[in-house]
Amino acid sequence: MTGPVRHQIQAVYFAPDQIEAAVRLGLPAREPLRRFEEWATASGQDWALAVLHRCRALLETDWERAHEDFGAAVRLHAGSGRPWEAARTRLAFGERLRRERDKGSARPHLRAAWETFERLGARPWAERARTELRATGDTSSPAAPAEVLSALSPQELQIVRLAAKGLTNREIGAQLFLSPKTVSYHLYRAFPKLNVASRAQLAGLDLS
Repeated sequence: MTGPVRHQIQAVYFAPDQIEAAVRLGLPAREPLRRFEEWATASGQDWALAVLHRCRALLETDWERAHEDFGAAVRLHAGSGRPWEAARTRLAFGERLRRERDKGSARPHLRAAWETFERLGARPWAERARTELRATGDTSSPAAPAEVLSALSPQELQIVRLAAKGLTNREIGAQLFLSPKTVSYHLYRAFPKLNVASRAQLAGLDLS
């Protein structure tokens, strides 16, 4: 990178995080906004301008102006090739919409954020988005892995892990010194907890 932006890499990486942290703590963040605004404007890159709009929206107390900035950010993110930043914007937008009691409008943004974070393997961010999504009344997102696994008994967890690997009831029983009938009973109890209806669906779950 050359020109007026080449010496301001810190603004790219840290200013948006500083702004979000400041907002959550109720602290002023005009200086990091100024630094990032200077960099983003000089760069002219859509993703950077989108993040700038997100930062402005986070700091804006007037809902109508914040809504405009969030909308501009979402539009600029489209096709920018920065799914992580786009998901963060959608999450922030969805959170604000929920706080403004517009749950119906919040859900698509929160779901998009959750799906992107899941795809990127950003577990803490995905959990944050999932929690916000459920707070809107949407219960269609699956429970977090920790919640799912904690619902199983130790023996049920052993059995479903082996079943997910393709072992038959007889093979599982031989490993755990159980009868095939007992294995079947534990699977019958575990399936509703995991929200699955067949052994084949177990392979798609994170049971680690």
